[in-house]
Amino acid sequence: MNSEIRQLQPQQLWNKFADLNAVPRASKKEERVIAFMKDFGSKLGLETIEDEVGNVIIKKPATAGMEDRVTIVMQSHLDMVHQKNNDTDFDFDTQGIEMYVDGDWVRAKGTTLGADNGLGVATIMAILESTDIAHPAIEALFTIDEETGMTGAMGLKGGLLDGKILLNLDTEEDDEIGVGCAGGVDITATRTYEVEETPEFKTGFAISVKGLQGGHSGMDIHKGLGNANKIMNRVLFDGFENFGLRISEIDGGSLRNAIPRESNAKVAIDAVHEEAFIAEMKELAATIKTELKTMEPELEIVVSKIDTPATIMDLGVQEGLTRAIYAACNGVYRMSADIPDLVETSNNIARVIVKDGEIKIGCLTRSSVESSKEDLANSLRAAFELTGCEVELSGDYPGWTPNMDSSILKVLDSLYEEMNGEKANVAACHAGLECGILGTNYPDMEMISFGPTIKGAHSPDERASISSAQKYWKFVLEILKNIPKK
Repeated sequence: MNSEIRQLQPQQLWNKFADLNAVPRASKKEERVIAFMKDFGSKLGLETIEDEVGNVIIKKPATAGMEDRVTIVMQSHLDMVHQKNNDTDFDFDTQGIEMYVDGDWVRAKGTTLGADNGLGVATIMAILESTDIAHPAIEALFTIDEETGMTGAMGLKGGLLDGKILLNLDTEEDDEIGVGCAGGVDITATRTYEVEETPEFKTGFAISVKGLQGGHSGMDIHKGLGNANKIMNRVLFDGFENFGLRISEIDGGSLRNAIPRESNAKVAIDAVHEEAFIAEMKELAATIKTELKTMEPELEIVVSKIDTPATIMDLGVQEGLTRAIYAACNGVYRMSADIPDLVETSNNIARVIVKDGEIKIGCLTRSSVESSKEDLANSLRAAFELTGCEVELSGDYPGWTPNMDSSILKVLDSLYEEMNGEKANVAACHAGLECGILGTNYPDMEMISFGPTIKGAHSPDERASISSAQKYWKFVLEILKNIPKK
């Protein structure tokens, strides 16, 4: 199936991407891709290192005539977000990604594509393997676990790298040169509750929110996309207010860095209200779909009868839970006052689980301003603590402060305009790149981020532009030729 991908230009890039996508590589399950990358470096006869946390470093000397250039670090992350549509039969632990060409796009069949950050990894692999690409001395840094904690970047110790310039290949618009990014913190609210036997004369319903686009909880957070957890909570809140709906289970969302596309709940209501409840839910579903019709045309809110659940959650806890989720900020909290159109601070209510006497709510808060990140984290903490939850803040990582005077920025900015006849968009982004973290142990290293155009990252709609990959590849080759002298 991926033979079609291997014929695309530039073949060096797409062949390495196909090789990589044959290897399962979920965050925190990178054992196979680490072994794959170490084997790749060793077979090339290059110095290959695995550090204490699992990052892989492969070093390649400069090509002839480039020995007087600054040593560079080329960096991408090995892990990918694993998401699939509900009706897709696919096992990420055992299967390689099934890709196909759709016009100018490479897509995957019902799953995430892994272009984030697989195209960056493939780029570096192609250059390491090449015999005819001019480049300075390269330290290829392949980090792990970028998507669920950035523990690879956090665990990289100082002294392993000698490079003075870092090229991060994890930006998703080919006209953008990244010079800064947001930091983030994981917020987890938990509590237990008493499980009650469902009273007589109740009837059961399953409620499903599906068909949402989902997307990257940083790069897409400002687009007004639907959040399945917030929509579900609105439906449950309305059902309780009007019909005394009682919650048995909720299972919504998935990863913290993915805007939730789906949520499912099991509930019970008094049987006498059945017809009125169904009518109310249809009306509410139509209202929500109308509100979101522009951004979420495929949204479905389905209410169907099921066997009455055996148990429901404590009423007081249910009221507190639905109010807390209603009150909790989701989406943009503050726009940057200094950089036009940049989201400064946001939150994604990514995961809501209610089952068997336990509640767990997972959020990812991002900000390019540490004090604003702390402010929003405290706001969310307060909302959840008011309903009796214990709240843990973890996985805190710093943002990346722009350096508009760096020598590598001047190289990329000038080359982009020369090659494309227009200026690049030099910008900070609201995603969490690893540059800020890597800079804590390598404070003197200049850093820049760029990449090919990728849409729908962190969702099964993820796709990579073929024409953009060609444009990006030429840009990479010119950058390597123009690295400053020592």
